[in-house]
Parts: sequence; structure tokens; C-alpha cells
Amino acid sequence: MDARLPAHLEVSGLIRGVEAAGGFGVVLQKGEKDAGVILILTTHCGKNTRLWERMPSLDGSRAFVCVRDQGDEKKEEFDEYLSRRRRSDPDSWLIELDIENAERFVAGVPR
Repeated sequence: MDARLPAHLEVSGLIRGVEAAGGFGVVLQKGEKDAGVILILTTHCGKNTRLWERMPSLDGSRAFVCVRDQGDEKKEEFDEYLSRRRRSDPDSWLIELDIENAERFVAGVPR
């Protein structure tokens, strides 16, 4: 039996946590209920947009890592990468979290 939390519960928890802290969270693409990959867009008032995805570490854990930063690239390149990523895995979830210091919700930074 897999100890992994089902994707829909993890997504719900992330969104509720952000909303409880005064931010806004929304599902942009609903994925596979139990095992879908979760992609997270973080932003604050439409600025500093970043894309996070869970990546395996050398120690076997899987932590969210920032894979794209819109500030480092042109908006069109960021959007194209996101579109390609979503097409390559139609079972993935895409959520957006809009709150100051959103990293604390996805990267495990203490609140």
C-alpha cells in the first residue's frame, strides 16, 4: 500500500491553507484523482510567478522544486513551457496560489 496522500486531497489542503492565510487558490487543470502529478503556479498580485513541481532527491524524498521563474524569461517562453508540460501529462493537476511568500506552502519553509 502506498503511503502517498491522494493528489486531490493534497491539492485541497494547499488551497485551503493559502485561503486560510488570506490568499487565493484555484485549480486551473484537474488531474487524476489519486496519483496525478501536481504542478503549482505561485504568484503574488500577478507578479513573481513561479512554477513548482515535485522532484526526487538523492535521499529518496520528493520535494517541490521551482522549475521555472517567469522573471527570468519572457512571458511567452514561460507560457509555452507550461502549455507543453500540461500537454505532455494530461493527468496532471495545475493549481495557482496567489499569496505573499507562497513558497512557504510548497517548499516546506516554516511559516
